[in-house]
Amino acid sequence: MNRFISYYRVSTKKQKESGLGLQAQKDTVMNYVNHKNGILLKEFREVESGKKNYRPMLHQAMEQCRLYGATLLIAKLDRLSRDAVFLLQLQRGDVPFTACDMPDANVMTIGIMALLAQQEREMISRRTKEGLAVLKAGGKKLGGWRKKSHRFNREDIEKATIARSEKESAYRSRVIPVIRDLRASGLSYRKICSQLQELGIRTYHKKETWHPNVVRNLLLS
Repeated sequence: MNRFISYYRVSTKKQKESGLGLQAQKDTVMNYVNHKNGILLKEFREVESGKKNYRPMLHQAMEQCRLYGATLLIAKLDRLSRDAVFLLQLQRGDVPFTACDMPDANVMTIGIMALLAQQEREMISRRTKEGLAVLKAGGKKLGGWRKKSHRFNREDIEKATIARSEKESAYRSRVIPVIRDLRASGLSYRKICSQLQELGIRTYHKKETWHPNVVRNLLLS
């Protein structure tokens, strides 16, 4: 019997709570599973804002596919066609996948879609920068309203320290499992750096370039 693990995406927390768009994806997946006389082992749901590059639920879904020898099942690939990070993870993974709306899509198809998505993202970024440059050259003052500065007291500093610590802890909990899996697969620290950069996962300080020492320190922390 064919075994499947499904992966759903909703774009906001509000959609997750309301179920908007999710039920349609589930119906599409179940129709496909029944058509193939298969069994749906597990379901993974990602709440995606579109601004984050890390896909924890996708990572878990692919890990479960490896564990159970299952096929990753996606309801609609067209709605993810502009997500370069998702497409690259799908392309470079060793997990078989099927898109219900594009069942004939293969690794080459995904690679082309990822390239187009990346080019579109770069074009949007370039147009935005050019537009801001034109406004600035015309004397337009950029930036929003700023609060008046004030002296920070001990309580402010303590709150900032706690917030920074929580932020760093949350980052580590998301990234370290990915690095551990890559290391367990036999990759060197340098190759892990390349893989993280290709997946669009940035360092804690928002840098795109990873260094082997940073990866090693995270694993040892």
